[in-house]
This record gives sequence, structure tokens and C-alpha cells, in this order.
Amino acid sequence: MKRSEEEASEALPLPPPPPVVPPGVVPAKVHGSNRTPMARRGSGTRGQKIPLLVNHFNVKLSSTSDHFYQYSVALFYEDGNPVEAKGVGRRVLDMLYKLYKSEMGGKGFAYDGEKTLFTVGPLPGTKLEFPVLLENLSSNRTVRGGNPSEGETKRSRRQPQSKSYTVKINYATKVPIQSIFNALRGQDSEQFHEAVRVLDVMLRQHAAKQGCLLVKQSFFHNDPRNSISIGGGVVGCRGFHSSFRATQAGLSLNMDVSTTMIVKPGKVVDFLIENQNVRSLREIDWMKAKRSLKNLRVKTFPSNLEYKIIGLSEEPCRQQTFLMKQRNADSPSDPIEITVSEYYAKYRNQELIASHDYPCLNVGKPKRPVYIPLELCELVSLQRYTKALSSLQRAKLVEQSRQKPQDRMNCLTDELKRSNYAADPLINSTGITINTMCTQVEGRVLEPPKLKVGNGGDLFPRGGRWSLSNKTFVEPTQITRWAVVNFSARCDTNSLCRDLMRCCKAKGIHLEEPHSVIQEDRQSSRKPAPARVELMFEAIKRTLPGRPRFLLCILPEKKNPEIYGPWKRRCLVEDGIVTQCMAPARVTDAYLASLLLKINAKMGGLNSLLSVECLQSIPLVSKISTIIFGMDVSHGSPGRSDVPSIAAVVSSRKWPLISRYRASVRSQSARVEMIDALFKPVSAVEDDGMIRELLMDFYQSTPKLKPEHIIIFRDGVSESQFEQVLNIELDQIMQACKFLDDKWNPKFLVMVAQKTHHTRFFQPRSDANVPAGTIIDTKVCHPKNNDFYLCAQNGPIGTTRPTHYHVLLDQIGFSADDLQELVHSLSYVYQRSTTAISVVAPVYYAHLAASQISTFVKFDEMSDTASSHSGGGGGSSSGGGGFTQIPKLHENVCSSMFFC
Repeated sequence: MKRSEEEASEALPLPPPPPVVPPGVVPAKVHGSNRTPMARRGSGTRGQKIPLLVNHFNVKLSSTSDHFYQYSVALFYEDGNPVEAKGVGRRVLDMLYKLYKSEMGGKGFAYDGEKTLFTVGPLPGTKLEFPVLLENLSSNRTVRGGNPSEGETKRSRRQPQSKSYTVKINYATKVPIQSIFNALRGQDSEQFHEAVRVLDVMLRQHAAKQGCLLVKQSFFHNDPRNSISIGGGVVGCRGFHSSFRATQAGLSLNMDVSTTMIVKPGKVVDFLIENQNVRSLREIDWMKAKRSLKNLRVKTFPSNLEYKIIGLSEEPCRQQTFLMKQRNADSPSDPIEITVSEYYAKYRNQELIASHDYPCLNVGKPKRPVYIPLELCELVSLQRYTKALSSLQRAKLVEQSRQKPQDRMNCLTDELKRSNYAADPLINSTGITINTMCTQVEGRVLEPPKLKVGNGGDLFPRGGRWSLSNKTFVEPTQITRWAVVNFSARCDTNSLCRDLMRCCKAKGIHLEEPHSVIQEDRQSSRKPAPARVELMFEAIKRTLPGRPRFLLCILPEKKNPEIYGPWKRRCLVEDGIVTQCMAPARVTDAYLASLLLKINAKMGGLNSLLSVECLQSIPLVSKISTIIFGMDVSHGSPGRSDVPSIAAVVSSRKWPLISRYRASVRSQSARVEMIDALFKPVSAVEDDGMIRELLMDFYQSTPKLKPEHIIIFRDGVSESQFEQVLNIELDQIMQACKFLDDKWNPKFLVMVAQKTHHTRFFQPRSDANVPAGTIIDTKVCHPKNNDFYLCAQNGPIGTTRPTHYHVLLDQIGFSADDLQELVHSLSYVYQRSTTAISVVAPVYYAHLAASQISTFVKFDEMSDTASSHSGGGGGSSSGGGGFTQIPKLHENVCSSMFFC
């Protein structure tokens, strides 16, 4: 490995250290509307140093060419109509290369499967055109009328599965390879991403030639050993992600294990039975089956031809007819009408058994159907399943996808060796050499922060964990005027109340006897969820003397009960009652202790605090009024464009505390990541935005202070969106500040927390995860920008996923060590657990708040009649298309930690 690194450094000189910006000095491009991410100010030094391995593989690039050449590709049928390249483009271009290699100047090319190809050096001309014939190509275009495997039309006698194409290749642009070297030296290089994209396309093409399924930057082999059965006719397929990254140590290939969902290959009949969890075809819901099968590819047997399903026949096989042309020597007679079942019995000598009474698959065109019986079709392998998974499927996938660190690392190094990129002529022509050993890096393990609990006690977390056994909460609440509502017939409420009061006393919570335990009657339990909630509230009004302050709700079932959304909406929106839901599980002291963490936080208490928080000794935070924002956007399930996205911002309250938060939530257009409701002038709409609402709360919850420092943690954005965060979202926040006081100029710190990346760290020769508190800010980090990786959590299962933090702007002037300590400490203020979490608590709270409010949207069933928003003020549709509005939280709970 050492020798490989030395070879790489000869071909690709390591970049010089990035320029150091003194703390407190604002980088040049901070003010105005063209802010860019700040440069690194230096690395941290605190913590115990440990050697680590990372799933980045050093890349040597010594190309003999100065440029990659980019060409646009267009495919046409014989009649001049354009071809959708996605399905057939690679086969056409592979054949083109075989037929016209010399006309292409002997040059190999990297084709992205759609409209672009790249070469190392130019092709012989700027405009090239080639005819290509693909033989034995399965295509629905050649089938007319009857059974596709029979070939009874005149057209089908002329090689029905052959097809002619015209391929036009036009020069587009040049991409300088030097841009990669410039980026590695920390220089701004606009064409770096285009150059790296060429390398990524080369690796994707290499995988495509091996018959892999390609999904974005991941590839999946057709290997049953990589399959994870999760039920419902769906299989998790384990594959590999690969992408090139610019790092301080040079160019690296980041490889990681990846999983995608595919349809279980095999007989269509078996898939339908498993997908709908029934015992036979008699129980199939055929409308649901039609949705499940549409656009999937099948092979027919015994003909072994491949087709795409467009739907199902209107009638079963024994009744579905089609016109079949008859041939009598050389004089064809009039077509006859025949059923699918009769055709197979008479002309194919096949009696339909399993599908005689059921619909056929339609694999033709909307106006020219082609019917094939279900039992003669099987689903081909490696077809993506893009619908939302059930909670049970997700749980199975998570459980079976886990890999221990050493297993994961060995899996990656084995795959890199098996891929054998060195044998690919095109990759060789670029001068790429990829080291097959993981890169060595140095990590630092930060000391966990000391915590304060009740009665002045101290806690010293170890390994990212601590225990509150025999400890009281640092700020226990008092709970009066409360009741239990029970939607489950399986729960012993008397025993529950006794145990709950005992555990509350141990934690310092003053809990009165419940006023009542209100049981749902059996007749109500058969009604829809909203009706059950309304009937329960009628019982509450009859039983209790007034509105309760707290309701403990026992749900009817453990996993995803339908009653959860309607219940939360009724309590939080209409009645302003703090509520805690619990599953009807066997109640243990450990379960109740976990429940009390949430109840205490929701009711205004605090479970633990940072010692530095109590001592007011957090650098640049405790002595100067500071507010901390966590921002996130939650989207609906994939493919659901009718479900709005939910934007949530949480903010710290009662400075100098940084452990207490409240939330503001708005809906916005589906799949939109940028938050558009941070600030809205009051003159324009009723709603004046989330930030003004939260700043006003901060002002009222502290001794009438405006924050002089504003720290923003943003979740869920990619690197390509960093400048939008700085120039769109930050501008809105600044406008909100100016709107409140035009002479107020707070200083800002803007950070992005990324969880959806593929960098993983490993301890050499150990099957244990990296220790809690491990931080890495050298070698595999960006050559210029200010970023670091932090594994704050203890990872007892699977392989720990670090959070990748990017510091986009720092006007406050934190040193690297102080900022990293602050981020680490904010992983310990999460009130719902006694473990450090993987991302700072404000971000996690924002995610929880958005998720909680999204249950209201599901309850509203996409109605546009709900009121404006949640959290205060008013809201309106955005994006021009309109979306579901979300309701306003009741004033009694809007400033509580209802999301806990």
C-alpha cells in the first residue's frame, strides 16, 4: 500500500495545504448574493489519535491526452422517428463499435446509455452517421395482432425480431483533464465535475458490459447470493456504489455497498400470489395486479422472447378473443375470431391450467394488443421495484442488510479486484490506475461531554452512552389533570398506571393519579380511525371536568396504527393537549423509562443538560446571545407527486440553554428541497415566515434579547445545492432579521449535515466499529472547502455511518477545535434517548417535527381545505401548482417539544 501511494503521488502531486483564514475574518465572498462555501481554516487537534482505514481507493491519473471529447448521440428508426435510447441504446452502440471501429478511428468510447458519449482524444469527424441492424432483438413493435410467439403475419416472416437504426453522433465540447488536477490543488475548477463524470461513465459502462443493473452511480450483479428476500415479491439486491472524489490526498475512488429493490424473478403467477399475500389466483385483486405488473418485462416460454407488459386483458383467457389470419397455401383466407385458450389448445397443443379463468398479460400496443397467458410468462431478473415498501419490508431489509465492518471492507476490496478495471482498454487509455487497498487515515476520538442530571449530579458518558438509573431528571415536570385513553383491549391499564407513577417518582416527576382511564368500546373499534378518535373525545368530554393537560394514549396495534395521525391532529391542532402514544406491548421498567424521557420533554422538562451549558462555558455561545436552528425538508414516498413536502425549522429557546427547542413547520410543493417559507413579508400574505416566528419566540423566552449569533444546521442538501442554501435560504433569514430590526446585524454560522453519502471508516484488524466521538478532518476531506466527518454515536450493529459536516459560512470565528466540540456536544442533547445520536439534535428534531406533521397530511387525504400551516402565522401554496396545506398547531402546544 505504501508503494502504491508513492506511485500515485509521482503521477499526481499532492495539493499544497489550503490557505488558512484567521478566525473572525470573513472570507471575501460572504456579503452580497454570490456567496460560495468558505475555505478551510485549519484542522482540529483535540482528541486521542487513532489509525483508521476508509473505503476510498487512491487513483493515479496520467493521461496522455489533454482533453476528453464529448459527443451527443441520437438514435432513429428506419422511418426517421426518434428512438428512446434508455432501453436499447447500449446494444445499438455496442454493435456500432463492432461494425465501424475503423470509421471511428479505432477509438473506444464511454457511453452513458442515453444521449452522450465521451472519448479520449477526438473522433475522425464532428458529424458522423451510421446505419445499424440489430438481429433477434425482442421488441413489441414487430408484433401485430395474435400470439407473439407464433409469427402468423406476413410481416413476422421477415425476421420479426430484427430492427434497423440510424445513429447520429455530433461533437459537443471538450472537457480538459487538467481541471481534475486543478481541483486537487484547491483551485476553483468549473469543469472538474464534468471531467470526473467522464471517469464515472467509464466505470458504469464497464459494469454494463458485465450485465449489471445500473442505478445512478451504483451497479448490481445478477447473483442470487446478493439477494435479500423481504416479502411481497420484492427482493433487496446488494450491489456497489462507486464515484470519484477530490480529496486532500488526491483523486480517490469511493466504493461502498449499496442496495436497491428489485422484483423477484420467476413465474408471474408466483409473483402475484406473493405480492398480494394470498393463497391462489382466485383471491387476486386484478386492479392492483395491473398496477404492480405494468412496465415490467417478461420472457415467454418455450419461445424465450422478451416483452414489456402494458396491462391486462379485459376478459379471462377462455373469453378473450382476437382475430387470427389463416394461411391456406398461398391464398390467405379471412381472419377468424378465436379465444386465447382455444388458440393455445388448437395451434400450440397447450392446455391452459393455471390461467384459463384469469386475465392475460397484454404485451402489445394500446391499439394493437398482444395477449399471453400468465402461466407462460416469467419475470426477467434485475428489474427495479420503485414503489414504497411496507414497514415490515423495511424492517426486514434493514435487519438483513447489516454488515460488520470487516465484512463490509472485505466485500469492497474483493469487488474492486473482481471488477478488474485494469483489463478495460478504454479505462487504460485514460492512464487511470486504481489502488485496490483502502486508504489509511488518522482519526481523533473526542472526549464525551460531561452531563448534568437532577440534584446537581454529574454523568460521564462512556462509548456514547449513559444511564439514568437511580438518577432524577435535571428539570422534572409536574403532571396534573391527565387521563389514559385505551384503544387496545390487550393492555392492563391498572398495572400500567401503578408502574408509571412509580417510575415517575424515581425520576423526580410529580405525577398525580389519573383522573380516568377511558376504554374504547368494542363497537367503536370497528369504525374508521377518524370516527374512533371523535368518539373517544366525546367520551373524554363526558368523563373529565375540563380539558386535560396531558393524555396517555394506548394504541390499538404496535406498527403504524391508522389511528395515530387523526389522534395527534385532534390533540395538537384542535384541543391543544400534550399527548404521548404508546404501543400495547408488554410494559417493562425500561420501556417506561424510555417513555418518560419523551413525556418529560413534551411537558416542558429537561432530562439532562451539558455541564458546559450549565456553567455557561461554551466558546462563542454561552457569553453572547446565540440561537441555533435545525432545518430539514421531508418528502413523500417516491413517485407521489401529489403529496406535499414538509419543511421544518427548530430553534433553541431560553438562552444560554442549547438543549431546549421548539419547531415551526410549513408545507411546500412536492419534492422541492429549498425551503420557501423562511421569510414572507406580512404585507404580501398572512404568514410572515418561520424564522420571524422563531426569532420572536427566542426574544420572549430569553430576557428580551435578540440573538447576536445565529447558528444554522441544514440537513438534506447535496453539494450542488450549497450555494442555494447560502444565497437563497440565508438571504431569507437575513431579511427576517432586518424586518424585525433594520439595525440588527447578527453574525451567522451555516453548516450542512449530510447522512446520505458513501464514506465509511474502519479500524484496522478489528471487527468493532470506530469509537463514539471519532472525527476525521484530513486526507479524505475536500482539498479546499471546510468539512469533516464525525461518528458521534456508538454503533453496536452493522457499520457506523458518519455524518459529513460542511461549514459553508462562519462569520462568528470558531476555531476548528471549538466548532468540532460544539457539534459533538450537540449530539448529546437529544432528550429522547440516553445515547449520543449520529447527527446534531436540532437537525434530528427538525426531521421529527416534519414527520409528525406529515401524519396530518395523510389524515387529510390530500385535501386542500385544511387551514394554512403549523406553528404560527399563515401560509400559502408555492411553486405555482398548489399543494396540501397543513393545519396550525394550537397555541397551548405550538412552543412545546411536541415532536419529542
